[in-house]
Amino acid sequence: MTVLQPEKTVASIRWLAAPTSPSWLEEANCYLDHLLIDHAHCERKAAGSAVQMMFRYLCEPGLAEALSPIAQEELEHFDRVLAVVKQRGRYLEPLPSPYYGATLSKAIRKGEPNRMLDSFLVAGLIEARSHERMALLADHCRDQDLRQLYSDLLVSEARHFGQYWLLCEQRWDRALITQRLEELAMVEVEALTGQLKQPEDVRMHSVGVQS
Repeated sequence: MTVLQPEKTVASIRWLAAPTSPSWLEEANCYLDHLLIDHAHCERKAAGSAVQMMFRYLCEPGLAEALSPIAQEELEHFDRVLAVVKQRGRYLEPLPSPYYGATLSKAIRKGEPNRMLDSFLVAGLIEARSHERMALLADHCRDQDLRQLYSDLLVSEARHFGQYWLLCEQRWDRALITQRLEELAMVEVEALTGQLKQPEDVRMHSVGVQS
């Protein structure tokens, strides 16, 4: 896998080791309400992750200034997705989560500064996968209103994983970052490899990648 530095154009970004499979998109289109509810939970978790890192590294120069806007924007996305969920007659019900996030979290090394680097890269990988799948929905979702929703969210999603890359570049050599990103990207693909037991279990980060 070749990893390039994220730039302003989405097409220049290469974070992911394998693309999402057509089966994921087909399952998502069949259970859009499940996907939306899960998406709201994902935005909530992304905001919480940014806040958690901000307070874990409270004295790290420039980190709070970078992470606070991310957390705020994730919460704005949460509010917007939640409003759509309610418009469709649903609510923020609990849903079983895929083991995607937990698998990536386990790959984060414990000692510093490795923990900080891995935390930034894992957050960036999750944002990158979210961006990729939102782009698929923006182009191929069967619900026109949801196509517009995901189209609107794409720019900020791309910016978020670019920001996590910049946080790494400001602190580590690029060769070190790239090597570790490639390792974590393989873990990310492994977490998405397999088939759903039930189609209704589709989630924003459920299994479904091309080999």
